[in-house]
Amino acid sequence: MLSLTDISIRIAGRLLIDHSSVQIVPGARVGFVGRNGVGKSTLFQAIRGELPTETGTIAIPPRWRIGSLAQEAPDGPESLVEVVLKADAERHTLLSEAETARDPHRIADIQTRLVDIDAHSAPARAASILSGLGFSTADQARPCSEFSGGWRMRVALAATLFAAPDLLLLDEPTNYLDLEGTLWLEDHLANYPRTVIVISHDRDLLDTSVDQILHLDRGKLSLYKGTYSSFEDQRATREMLDAKHARRQADERKRLQDFVDRFKAKASKARQAQSRVKMLERMKPVTALVTQDVREISFPVPEKLLSPPIIAVDQATVGYDPESPVLKHVTLRIDEDDRIALLGANGNGKSTLVKLLAGKLQPFAGKVVRADKLSIGYFAQHQTDELDLDGSPYDHVRRLMLGAPETKIRARVGAIGFSGKAGDTLVRSLSGGEKARLLLGLATFYAPNMIILDEPTNHLDIDSRAVLAEAINEFPGAVIMVSHDRYLIEACADQLWVVADRAVTPYDGDLDDYRRAVLSARGMRTSARDRGSSERDNGRDKPQRTKTEKRVPLKQKIANAEAEIERITGIIAKIDVALALPDLFKRDPKQAAQLSKARASATNALQRAEEAWLEASASYEETPS
Repeated sequence: MLSLTDISIRIAGRLLIDHSSVQIVPGARVGFVGRNGVGKSTLFQAIRGELPTETGTIAIPPRWRIGSLAQEAPDGPESLVEVVLKADAERHTLLSEAETARDPHRIADIQTRLVDIDAHSAPARAASILSGLGFSTADQARPCSEFSGGWRMRVALAATLFAAPDLLLLDEPTNYLDLEGTLWLEDHLANYPRTVIVISHDRDLLDTSVDQILHLDRGKLSLYKGTYSSFEDQRATREMLDAKHARRQADERKRLQDFVDRFKAKASKARQAQSRVKMLERMKPVTALVTQDVREISFPVPEKLLSPPIIAVDQATVGYDPESPVLKHVTLRIDEDDRIALLGANGNGKSTLVKLLAGKLQPFAGKVVRADKLSIGYFAQHQTDELDLDGSPYDHVRRLMLGAPETKIRARVGAIGFSGKAGDTLVRSLSGGEKARLLLGLATFYAPNMIILDEPTNHLDIDSRAVLAEAINEFPGAVIMVSHDRYLIEACADQLWVVADRAVTPYDGDLDDYRRAVLSARGMRTSARDRGSSERDNGRDKPQRTKTEKRVPLKQKIANAEAEIERITGIIAKIDVALALPDLFKRDPKQAAQLSKARASATNALQRAEEAWLEASASYEETPS
């Protein structure tokens, strides 16, 4: 098992973990929780051997392979499938050696091991993982260098999952995913066959994908059985018991101390007083768990509510190129108190829709009517890059309140969560969650009638997400949300709209229905529908594919199948040479049996590759040019 014994970890003089011990059994799926900055990622570094402990030991079974998400996104000319396949280092090494091996015994060993690790099905498994994370068939064949940083981090996640290490360490993996990718990941981790520890602030992932919760609080690690909801119940009970114990102990200490103070000077009571002093010395103090309050998030109330609808869209067509619009014939209305969550995989046009609603894009056709004096607050997930790193929250607010007195500026800075010295902290020194809070305050500074939130929960811990949900529910205006956090959507949204196939349509079911539909669609085939290009980091959608472009992925599948047929045919030829050696079955029957088994496996793989070639060729011929 993974055993952490009496470990202490200190960074830059700050003690993050203080003499803590925990054991994690093989096959456990563990959610690792705690406030931002307490040391969760630091512990991962120590487990990987990248950081020494101050005290104690970290023991990992010697044969365990440790896998974690790369810090840097992969880049280069290889296709996405090739990048993912290379993550299985053993398979990659064996296949490379198989190309040059001449010794029949070594050939048999290589082929037997390839059979054992199910190497021939690896391309299909890699494609399935990439599909689950939102990559179409055409995307999977494209060079990795053509994708933006956020999408290449998805490739890194796919590679990590494909390698299937004995100990999988994931640090906030959903930050790179949309809701659809998050739903797939929840299902994948729930069925992960080895040990996984995932740092996450996503309640739904922690309730559906793990069976234990590791909690880091004030330097101490505590392991709880069950999901996050069960952990909350157990911790609340523990807090109450510890609080009661602490009160009882405080009362007992006071009683003993009163006795000592009253009778220590009396000779007749001196012995009893001294015994009470010893009792006080032996009494170990119990510290009641003190709940760390979460700073409030609040949105300013608009001066007046507007008459509905505040936005009416009629047959609007919008995008970035009139020849290939992203959305067509969109008709919808938004009222003053609507709570709407937008669903749909990245690339289908959610960002385009919110830009249309916010007035940042004008329609090519149709019309958008907005209520008079409508004010919109827009929080975009990539706006953190636009903050002045050398400015403070106070500096950012002061620019919006030119000429206002110092006291009013300070009061407003405090209202968005940066009171006292925190208001003068440089943005570069703020945590991701603090930057998100600052952006939320700036986006809603002028008390808008409608708020658009595009992935607002990235970098917020679980408690801060709950506070955000409360703020949304208390806000009297309209809210449009794009989020991969199911908890936020379920807690706040009263309407679900699906953005797909160039259209925006209301969704009649709930998120559980949508989850089942997503998993069914992504599990039925090894690649998702080709969405065209997706809204990479710049938020732009790619144009629809032409008929010629639709033939490109099919042509690539044909080429891949032909290459696979050629590769497997070469392997079979080498095995046949080895099997043809004189007296092989008499001289080394075990070796002969291994070669025969390897040939049977290769023959099956060849049959699958030929079937894939036939299927792709037939589809290519049926698709008009």
